[in-house]
Amino acid sequence: MTKEGLSSGDPNSYSNPDEVAVSHLDVSLTIDFERKILIGEVNLTTEKKKDDAHLLVLDTRELKIKDISDKDTGTKLDYTIDKDDPVFGSKLTVKLPSRLGKNVIVKIEYETSPSASALQWLSPQQTAGGKHPYLFSQCQAIHCRSVIPCQDSPAVKVTYSAQIRAPEDLVVLMSAVRDGEPSLVGKGLKLHKFRQNVPIPSYLFAIAVGALASHRLSPRCQVWSEKEFVDQAAYEFAETEKMLSIAEDICGEYVWGVYDLLVLPPSFPFGGMENPCLTFVTPTVLAGDRSLADVVAHEISHSWTGNLVTNKNFEHFWLNEGFTMFVERKILARLIHPDQRKFSAFCGLKDLRDAINTRGQNDPMTCLVPDLRSVSPDDSFSVVPYEKGHTFLYYLEELAGGPEKFDPFLRAYLEKFKYKSIGTDDFKEFLYEYFAQNADLKKVDWDTWLKKPGMPPVIPDYKTSLEETCTDLCKKWVKWSETESCPFSATDLKNLSSLQVKEFLAQLLEEKPLSLEKLKTMEKIYKLNSVKNSEIRFRWLRLCIRGKWKEQIQHALDFVTEQGRMKFVRPIYRELYAWDEAREAAISSYKAHASSMMYVSAYTVGKDLHLN
Repeated sequence: MTKEGLSSGDPNSYSNPDEVAVSHLDVSLTIDFERKILIGEVNLTTEKKKDDAHLLVLDTRELKIKDISDKDTGTKLDYTIDKDDPVFGSKLTVKLPSRLGKNVIVKIEYETSPSASALQWLSPQQTAGGKHPYLFSQCQAIHCRSVIPCQDSPAVKVTYSAQIRAPEDLVVLMSAVRDGEPSLVGKGLKLHKFRQNVPIPSYLFAIAVGALASHRLSPRCQVWSEKEFVDQAAYEFAETEKMLSIAEDICGEYVWGVYDLLVLPPSFPFGGMENPCLTFVTPTVLAGDRSLADVVAHEISHSWTGNLVTNKNFEHFWLNEGFTMFVERKILARLIHPDQRKFSAFCGLKDLRDAINTRGQNDPMTCLVPDLRSVSPDDSFSVVPYEKGHTFLYYLEELAGGPEKFDPFLRAYLEKFKYKSIGTDDFKEFLYEYFAQNADLKKVDWDTWLKKPGMPPVIPDYKTSLEETCTDLCKKWVKWSETESCPFSATDLKNLSSLQVKEFLAQLLEEKPLSLEKLKTMEKIYKLNSVKNSEIRFRWLRLCIRGKWKEQIQHALDFVTEQGRMKFVRPIYRELYAWDEAREAAISSYKAHASSMMYVSAYTVGKDLHLN
């Protein structure tokens, strides 16, 4: 059952956009680093969808509401705030004035809580420069309500304008285009203005404030970070414009104007976040050799699949992420080599199988369209919508007759649903409308694909020569006996790409744990402890934990505390917890560092460690 008061159209929101919808946000906020809050107001332009509608329902979480009024007349409006729910926050209901006309601008004066789940406040000591504080947001999935009283559902898309007052020596960036240059407003503050003219869901509202520098990559692309990393970031993401141009060729016009990247501090919990105009990126992709820049291809793809065409609620998250993996791999095929698409998908299947084995074959959250009634989207988050969604689309592409048939459909799909929020049924209906004469597509078992847990019912043939080398090396290590002479050398890995090394280690993770002797031999030959590539380091540490290499416990704990990317942190904490001799060290480490983790990381890892 849906928790009482939540929307019938979105099980994770209280809002009522079918009756009264918000179409524009005008935000005016002051950044208070001392109190770790945002103070100000938001003006919400509303539109009545029903003539007799008189209540605006918004989502909030730990917001201190000071006043609500009709902006045009200044008249105070009656409102109620329901009891706080620890997952979904509080329902804010505003009684609208009864004057003629559908549009009412509701002005809400408020301030956020120091513990706002969408905001990460860093002290100067937690930054690379060490002199200035830092603030950044992460509103996906349902955390925008802790920053702005809003209809926090992806079914609602709004344009927004913003005026942000921040310390004059800091830079402010948002998921929008800058509207003029910052200006001094006194009291050591500068005013920064932004405008986002393309409608976006609330989870794409984003802000970052810090001592930032930039490097221009092309007329419409630049990379931002603390000055200590900006040159490294510029090198790592030098091919951004090329990726963006390829994506346009596949998907159509890029409507967002600029495409900037911001390399965030290590506590950022995701690989990337596709905030329009300003993609947030984890510093764990700064490998020094551009080997992890595929994260940028993924976030660029979101400019169409997710940002332009959006899932109507997070039960249909696969429409965002499955499509984005699908487009990302098409970009990589053109950028690197045609086989890269299949090889990347082959590697992705390993991650999918690992995630499903961890959750359990019958876990309902491994369904492509899970039931999220009374479930936080944070609890459902996994690689499933990414890789199971991609697998489904690849399967449909094959049934449709291959890329030459499916690529025009993809373009038509994006054109038909741009600026809209849709569900899986909308996609299905358009697919059959477009391929009306295709008999093979009519055989698709939609119920199994969408509603059954576990691995996909059909696994495409992704095999290429790229993975054969990885498989051969994996088998060689599994079969080798420590009593025999060592047949391995450093050239084994030097002849492989970073993605192949990652796949080699991923295949070993599917085998029985390697003996301690084998692991020590592997380290002696390959020097994996000193590898900077985070994807490789992550899999190597998991192998060591499974092989009960005690000396590596500290290396693993260092890895999960020096960065907060959930893709790495959660599995390693789970592996350490499962090992009796490492469990207490893992729990102690988490407790010592939880306060510096972003909310979603601390929340999910706490559950993994059975502390919540």
